[in-house]
Amino acid sequence: MENSQLCKLFIGGLNVQTSESGLRGHFEAFGTLTDCVVVVNPQTKRSRCFGFVTYSNVEEADAAMAASPHAVDGNTVELKRAVSREDSARPGAHAKVKKLFVGGLKGDVAEGDLIEHFSQFGTVEKAEIIADKQSGKKRGFGFVYFQNHDAADKAAVVKFHPIQGHRVEVKKAVPKEDIHSGGGGGGSRSSRGGRGGRGRGGGRDQNGLSKGGGGGYNSYGGYEQI
Repeated sequence: MENSQLCKLFIGGLNVQTSESGLRGHFEAFGTLTDCVVVVNPQTKRSRCFGFVTYSNVEEADAAMAASPHAVDGNTVELKRAVSREDSARPGAHAKVKKLFVGGLKGDVAEGDLIEHFSQFGTVEKAEIIADKQSGKKRGFGFVYFQNHDAADKAAVVKFHPIQGHRVEVKKAVPKEDIHSGGGGGGSRSSRGGRGGRGRGGGRDQNGLSKGGGGGYNSYGGYEQI
């Protein structure tokens, strides 16, 4: 499960006076930091009140998450997995959800297989594979419900998962009304200040996986799989 992006955490709501050394001093109590930054306005050099810390391994990042809430210089800060630069501009990328969409499922994949696989990221409450109401034939996608947001964030960082020898795609299942509601925070600092591209739908391949672009999957049950 080791993935460098899982080691990077976003910290929001920082005190404007918090320095990088102060941020490091707090979070290095949970492990070795390979990077620590407080993001500042390039013109004024004033803190934008958020930053990032990167741990040397996932277990240390997990320990910091488990110790939430954190208070730094008198402020209770928000802590969550950082979203990669590539994904940061995608609608809904920063949404807090416990439900994930899983696409490209083959007929031999059962709900129990989904629970077994995704339990490595956290407690799974249930999994469901969607079938046609008339024929009962599986439609090639389903949903996984986690007990908490961080487990869902961790699983979503890994875009493609091997399940029963097949490559499946995982995305956050975001209510349509939440997709364009903002939900900022968590993106890589290198993506800040730019404008997100307006992706074009790339369709799907023969396995039901998206081919790229911003189109993603069709909506299902009031959700848009981004």
